[in-house]
Amino acid sequence: MAMLQWFLLLCIFFISASAAKVQTKVTDNPADELIAALNSNRTANKLSSLYSNPGLACLALQYIKAYGGDCKVVGGPDGKKPAESEFAQEFAPNCGVQASSLAQITGRFLACQSKYAEPSEAFNDILIRNSKSLDILYSKNHTEVGAAVSGSGGGGPYFWCVLFSNGKPKSSFSTGGVEPKVSRPGCFSGSNDQCSGANTLSQTIYLWTITVGASVALLYALGV
Repeated sequence: MAMLQWFLLLCIFFISASAAKVQTKVTDNPADELIAALNSNRTANKLSSLYSNPGLACLALQYIKAYGGDCKVVGGPDGKKPAESEFAQEFAPNCGVQASSLAQITGRFLACQSKYAEPSEAFNDILIRNSKSLDILYSKNHTEVGAAVSGSGGGGPYFWCVLFSNGKPKSSFSTGGVEPKVSRPGCFSGSNDQCSGANTLSQTIYLWTITVGASVALLYALGV
């Protein structure tokens, strides 16, 4: 009986450890992975990689939020985009970015769909859609980049945004030596923060439900 108890307790331990491991995996920052895919593509085509600017990336998340979760106005004949004045008047203050450090936006990618996609898929199949997209990606005018990913209301639709700039790395889009302000939901590249976008919350709850359920069942078998 004692051996059985030890065996069941070990099962609880390994289930919990597995859930924790997967939880860590699903909370990785997809915006950082999007930047990695972008820079990998550029260097494969003999272009320089771009500096990942967290201040610029925070603005990308604010750019997404300006759409209010409305996919219908992203691209196409009815497409809209925030006014350029919003970068200085709203986006920068919301991120803690100093208005005096704002630099020119030399290109942007924005996409939205109901289903979540992994960063590599989002980059290759959603953001890069035509020759115009490739022209933006391979432009030699860019020096830095920032990306953001966000869902709406804890689920879809899902937005991906990449902003390019010709600013001076490490001095443009400055937050004065502090981390850019993190806002929920969503995440942005270079934030050193766990992502709250995509399906992180639902997967985390699901995993720990399995863990707790299994633990209760095993403890019941032990007669506790």
